[in-house]
Amino acid sequence: MTLLLLLGLQSGYAQPAETMDQTFFQPSTTIGGYGELHYNAVWSESGTQTGKLDFHRFVIFLSHSWSERWSLKAELELEHNLVEPPGENGALELEQAYVDYHLSPRFGFQAGVILPSVGFLNQYHEPPLFFGVERPDYSKLIIPTTWFGNGVSIYGELYGIDYRLVIMEGLDGTQISPESGIRSARQMGVKSDATHPLVNLSAELRKIESLVVGASISINEVPDTLDGRSRSNRVILSELHIDWTPGNFTMRGELGQISYQEEVLVNGVSKAQGFYFDLGYNLGQRAGFRGDLIPWVRYNYNNTAASVTTMASALTDENNETYWQMGLQVKPLPQVVYKVDFGEKSQAGNTDRLLNLGVGYMF
Repeated sequence: MTLLLLLGLQSGYAQPAETMDQTFFQPSTTIGGYGELHYNAVWSESGTQTGKLDFHRFVIFLSHSWSERWSLKAELELEHNLVEPPGENGALELEQAYVDYHLSPRFGFQAGVILPSVGFLNQYHEPPLFFGVERPDYSKLIIPTTWFGNGVSIYGELYGIDYRLVIMEGLDGTQISPESGIRSARQMGVKSDATHPLVNLSAELRKIESLVVGASISINEVPDTLDGRSRSNRVILSELHIDWTPGNFTMRGELGQISYQEEVLVNGVSKAQGFYFDLGYNLGQRAGFRGDLIPWVRYNYNNTAASVTTMASALTDENNETYWQMGLQVKPLPQVVYKVDFGEKSQAGNTDRLLNLGVGYMF
């Protein structure tokens, strides 16, 4: 404080806060990222067996801070090793690229390619942060991770609650389906139609030790067509998520629902619902392992046609999915994880057995 006063007297005036930030702050650039290699084997009820080995994701994260308040954050992702011809699975995606103005812990502003705050995994999905080689099916069929697009957001902490308001490009109503929900309706920032923006509001309580409780709601008046005429379908995604880590235990759950105001535009579907629950216990210390050794179990339920009109009743059974899993996470370091899990997935009267092996990292 004495040094600042002397500097102020020598200069003859008090410097604005932003000027002082620039005086004492050194601009910096950092690089991060994550990646994951997967082996997926499936034994179907009909007796067929398949096995695939895939470097699912390679992600580079770039952050540059111009000052204590102004920064740029960007993330580039390569999926499935290479960018294949249209219609195949490979992709090169700009999942984040935004300018961040962080005024104070209470208020910040972002503009660019952003991720809405929906559940645990849409914003934070690095492999060491979740159980299982693959993300929960809930995080594909109900919450369409990774969900990103062009838009703006404000964020901060008020009264011990982290809040975030996102206004971004909306969904493409022609791509909503009873089988995949809103997943294929994401525009992903590609010359996106923003005539009807989506609004996402989230809140999380993190003040209680070892406990995170959060919820969000996303609302969009989705444009669509029926019989050659323009229609609007109000789509609402609401969800609740809880993570509790008392001692060596980890308990995590998410519950979500998508509602469609105009079910006629979704082949008679008015609601999609799903949830999952994880339970794990860290045996690392007991086993004398210098890291985490976590066996875990998961129950996952999803139905992308949970509520339908009478004429579409068959869709409920066709899209009803239950998935039991058990697995093991081995983390020699917090940033490195080896994974194995086995499970049974039942849908439309068929049951498949699945074995997944994986290695992931983040930095």
